[in-house]
Amino acid sequence: MIDISVKDLVKSFEVGQTLLDGLSFDIGEGECVGIMGRNGCGKTTLFRLLTGELTPDEGEITIAAGKRLGLISQIPHYPAGYSAEEVLRTAYAPLEAMRRKMDALAEKLTASAPKALLDEYDRLSNAYLTGGGYEQDTQIDKICNGLGIPQEMRKQEFDRLSGGEKTRVNLARLLLEKTDILLLDEPTNHLDLKSVEWLEEYLRKFKGTVLTISHDRFFLDRVVGRIIEITGGKADFYSGNYTFYLQEKQERFNRQLKQYEQEQAKLKQLGYTVERMKGWGINNRVLYRRAMSIQHRMERIEKTERPTKEKTLRARFGEKDFHGDEVLSVKGLTKRFGDRMIFSDIELKVTGGERIALLGDNGTGKTTFLRVLLGELAGEGKIKFGPSVKWAYLPQVIHFEHPERTLYDTMLYEKNCTPQSARDRLGAFLFSGEDVFKTVGTLSGGEQSRLRLCMLMDEKINLLILDEPTNHLDVASREWVECAVDEYEGTLIFVSHDRYFVDKFATRIWELEDGRIRDFPCGYAKYRAIKEHEAAQRVQQPKKKEKAPKPAGGSKELEKLVRRLEREIDAQEQKLAALDEELSAAATDYQELLRLTEEKEREEAALEELMAQWETAMSELE
Repeated sequence: MIDISVKDLVKSFEVGQTLLDGLSFDIGEGECVGIMGRNGCGKTTLFRLLTGELTPDEGEITIAAGKRLGLISQIPHYPAGYSAEEVLRTAYAPLEAMRRKMDALAEKLTASAPKALLDEYDRLSNAYLTGGGYEQDTQIDKICNGLGIPQEMRKQEFDRLSGGEKTRVNLARLLLEKTDILLLDEPTNHLDLKSVEWLEEYLRKFKGTVLTISHDRFFLDRVVGRIIEITGGKADFYSGNYTFYLQEKQERFNRQLKQYEQEQAKLKQLGYTVERMKGWGINNRVLYRRAMSIQHRMERIEKTERPTKEKTLRARFGEKDFHGDEVLSVKGLTKRFGDRMIFSDIELKVTGGERIALLGDNGTGKTTFLRVLLGELAGEGKIKFGPSVKWAYLPQVIHFEHPERTLYDTMLYEKNCTPQSARDRLGAFLFSGEDVFKTVGTLSGGEQSRLRLCMLMDEKINLLILDEPTNHLDVASREWVECAVDEYEGTLIFVSHDRYFVDKFATRIWELEDGRIRDFPCGYAKYRAIKEHEAAQRVQQPKKKEKAPKPAGGSKELEKLVRRLEREIDAQEQKLAALDEELSAAATDYQELLRLTEEKEREEAALEELMAQWETAMSELE
């Protein structure tokens, strides 16, 4: 069954600039499809067309009848003063309307109430139960815990949340609605690694249809089964995940290039033959006719276009020679904001050439730690850089002191370079033509990151500090940053939620959690293996069931054993009920939730063992 059908879709925003030009594709029920393409190719516009927010100039969009469609980037307007919790509960609006009807009917139910009234109440009651009406609190806690939405955030006014926090709450609301078709526009942008992994697992089990725009290559590899790439307003199809897409795209390029070169060689040879035969055919009409016949044949040959690769950024970091072993040492580093402790007593040492990834959940203080290191924020403890160390820093939030200046003027004033040098350097970062006269304040987040990188690249540095360097960049631009970092031979410290980037570069992991940094002297793959092993160790395997010992005193002893086992089973069930209450109370505390879940698994295993002993004793008693 087809959930989404798009046929010959055309959409333009300016005369002569067609964004989508005859786009066509079908999405089957239950598929998870990645939508790819460079920034500005029309991916988000496509989603807005699918939801009906925009109207196509030409073409048709068909959504399967009865299917509900939800878009994460669309954040509805809510009444003033609505809390995040109230926004989350709008997902259950139909169930709440059903419950109000049930309450109204319950007041009318009497012993003499007509059967139709009783039947209607039973129907609503069953629909409320099967729709999850009694599981609302549990589901909200589960999804909020998975997406890293703490209780404090849920109590805040929705309008006062940051853009990233609103996106997370809106994603949670969308998942709670159990929408049939999910349109996810960069769903991992505002999630930490733990939340991204939770979302991946959720989508892998999701029975509906998913279309996702994402530049997170790990996410695409783990979640999607097909990729649609928008190029030149049309769709190219790849029947696999991101890794398959990369390999297949290169193979297609190679095949097309080979075919183009073979055709050109053949045409060249034919052209040479035609010219010779024309020369010979001056006095020989037969040869001349043959030459013209070959020329007409050449014109009829369907020619393959020469494949081209998209223009990429071209530059590299300048490097300063480093003398000595120690780049940076940290002793007793502590940071507080009022009564809140961010981190304390950090002790670290960095040597030349290391590549360190600083990981941790959102809100643990990663950016604060970098800013304290660089002296942008005051902290307690000692920070010492090596005498020949020169650092450069790319922050997560880019700020320019003069946003009213053009890109060209920014380079001239801040980098003190010549007009030609400013043009050349901006051109290397894909700012060419009239683009250089845009004002800095009008640039997108990705373009501002590109400009700041352009300014950093010329500096002679041996310590590079990056805070989410691939945020807001499309895949092609991320790959360019990776090439630049790959060629850089100095020391690197970076914060990133891009697991592809972390896996490629990190030779050492710093994990910031509960105000401490745990040092892993290994790459990302080994770090993940260590964390998974530790998690498995915490979950103790239940003991093998043992048969209940057979009492020596006959049936009376068996009866005593049965009564004792029944008392123990009753006590164990009460213990599990108490644990369920504790789990509900701790639904937003990840660490406590993990501990209680492990304890519940052990107690359930103990209950199963008691039940097995009771069954054995009962069978022997009978």
